[in-house]
Amino acid sequence: MTSHCRLCAFATLANLCLALLLASPLLCVAAPQEPGNMPATAQGSSKEGPSGVQLKVDVPLVRLDVLVTDEDGNVLSGLKSGNFRVLDNGAARTIESFTPTAAPITVVVLMEYSAASYGYFAGRAADWANGFLDHLEAQDWVALVTYDMQAKVRLDFTHRRYDVRDALNALGAPQFSEANLYDALMDTLDKLQTVRGRTSILLLSTGANSFSKSTLDEVRARLRNTDTTIFCIGLAEPEYVRLSGSDVSYIQGKNALSAFSKQTGGLALFPRFDAELPSIFRSVVGFLRGEYTLTFRPPKQSRDGLYHCLKVEIVGPDGKPLKVTDDKGRRRRIEVFTREGYTAPLDTTP
Repeated sequence: MTSHCRLCAFATLANLCLALLLASPLLCVAAPQEPGNMPATAQGSSKEGPSGVQLKVDVPLVRLDVLVTDEDGNVLSGLKSGNFRVLDNGAARTIESFTPTAAPITVVVLMEYSAASYGYFAGRAADWANGFLDHLEAQDWVALVTYDMQAKVRLDFTHRRYDVRDALNALGAPQFSEANLYDALMDTLDKLQTVRGRTSILLLSTGANSFSKSTLDEVRARLRNTDTTIFCIGLAEPEYVRLSGSDVSYIQGKNALSAFSKQTGGLALFPRFDAELPSIFRSVVGFLRGEYTLTFRPPKQSRDGLYHCLKVEIVGPDGKPLKVTDDKGRRRRIEVFTREGYTAPLDTTP
């Protein structure tokens, strides 16, 4: 069986213990460590101590998944490690590892599925999720999570897209009118911590948030500690346009979705017509397949437990900004998509 890290945290502790006793493959599968895919938190190394004892030393690494395009949206491939300059609070960092992305996509489709508006947006979300599946490849991993009052795992990570379609078709009528977006996003991010390698969330949402225990500020703070990339697809843009932009609550929700994507280096897209969807889904999948993964190690003096702003610059061999032209020789602006920052570990050693 191909191994892959399941969302083990979705089970309760009792279920996990039972699964271990029964040797259930669903909860006991280990994730492969894809080449170049390292957790963004501390990496372990070993030193030999007295009497030959192996001492584990935590060496913090920060991982960045970076997409580089020109201003027309064309992905720039073939870049080398020397083309990337990473600035951590303005200070250049040495890139420790660099890998063009070759691993399969690992994505959670997180879908608003509430009875609000008589389930109209729930039906739209299910239809759009079905459309997204058409753009995945056989080796990609996808999980399905819906939310109303709380997040529900409908299907664990699988290669089998037809199983995801079956899960979507079996959803039935939504039961609750609430849409607790912030809690659902926090819950999904927490569970993705058990998944190694690059992870992403495709969030299909109106942006509405009913009675989440988590606040927007708490979600934004949580996003400072994740390397999961979030892509938000707004479900309600056509209705908002027809209302002549008079819904203030919708604008607030839209701004929140945009902030989630921007902070994690993803995209927020708000289609007005179904005809836009194939292009949008191609962009999301192309984004994930065109990324570069790189890591750097914060120096000891920067391990202060504070939030650090990150910036990635694309440079030529001379260290100056890389020049990119189109097929007509016109200079094009380079755009870089990556997370905005990270919370540095706190070094308490003397």
